[in-house]
Amino acid sequence: MTSERPQVIVVDAANVVGSRPDGWWRDRPGAARRLLTKLAVLQQRLQDTTDIVVILEGAARAAVTGPDAPDTGNLRVVLAPGSGDDTIAAVTAEAAAQPQSPEVTVVTADRGLRERTDPTGATAVGPRWLLDQLES
Repeated sequence: MTSERPQVIVVDAANVVGSRPDGWWRDRPGAARRLLTKLAVLQQRLQDTTDIVVILEGAARAAVTGPDAPDTGNLRVVLAPGSGDDTIAAVTAEAAAQPQSPEVTVVTADRGLRERTDPTGATAVGPRWLLDQLES
C-alpha cells in the first residue's frame, strides 16, 4: 500500500465481519468493535496519506457507543442511517470526487455494491485482502 497519491480505504464492515464464521451474529456490536480496534492499529501503520473509512449499519452501529466503545484513533466511522450499501456507495463517490484524486479502495465481496462503486473509479477488493493487511 505505497503510493504517491492519497488513498482512501472504504470498509464494508458488515461484509468483512460476516466473511468469517466466528459467531459474529451473536454479538454484532462486539464483532464490529473488534474490527474497529484492529483497523485503528492498521491505520497507525499506514502512511499519513491513507484514510480508512468504516461503514457500520444496523445493530453494529452500537459498537461506537457506551463504555465498551473502542478508541478508533484516526479512523473515520460512518453510521449508516439506513442501507449500508447506499452509504458505502455515497462515501465512495464522495472520496473519489476529492480534488486530490485519491486512490479509492472498497473492501466488500458484495457484487451489487461493487457494480455501484465501479463507475467512481474505485478498486474493489474482497474481505480477505483487508484481513491479510490486519494479520501482517
